[in-house]
Amino acid sequence: MGKWIDISQPLTNDMAVFPGDTPFQFSLTYTKEQIGSANIGQMSASLHTGTHIDAPFHYDSDGKTVDELDLDRYIGRAAVLDVSHTDVITADVLRKSEVNLAPRVLLKTALPNNPNHFPDKMPVLHENIAEFLKLNSVVLLGVDTPSVDPADSKHLETHHALYKQDINILENIMLDHVQQGEYELIALPLAIQGGDGSPVRAVLRPISERGFEHGERE
Repeated sequence: MGKWIDISQPLTNDMAVFPGDTPFQFSLTYTKEQIGSANIGQMSASLHTGTHIDAPFHYDSDGKTVDELDLDRYIGRAAVLDVSHTDVITADVLRKSEVNLAPRVLLKTALPNNPNHFPDKMPVLHENIAEFLKLNSVVLLGVDTPSVDPADSKHLETHHALYKQDINILENIMLDHVQQGEYELIALPLAIQGGDGSPVRAVLRPISERGFEHGERE
């Protein structure tokens, strides 16, 4: 197996956030020089800062919160699909992929990974991808965009379409340096009681076909 590949957006004080959302801020509350023993830092941020997951509670007040999610969905076999040839990603686009689908699908779109700039326009994920993914036993969809819906969407059609098919959402992964193919994914959310989302440290590791032949399917 190959080495782990970090696909997380670094958390920095100058990173771009969703327009109007809480900016990320890290600072030292105390320095080692001040208290003599250790540096102690603090941070403030939106739960949807950088690479993060959306809990259903984010778009459904009766949905599960972060601490209620099935962690198995965020660990295991994943397929990275390069869909950068189009700005409208439909079920037909996914159907034509040269990579076999896995329980977790990560989309590498045409949007460049630029942590310091919130995109003016994002590739469109058509809501019909949800039913297609469900038919292929997908439980998690990851995207290298800040959201699966346009930033100005009021109805979050694709969020709800995925929710209807019981597919969890991972957003703002960094895939510019990742090739299309099959991987192992770890993208665990924090155990935030009542949370509507959570930043994650997302990593990938290439998995050989030999490994799949020996039962590594989940």
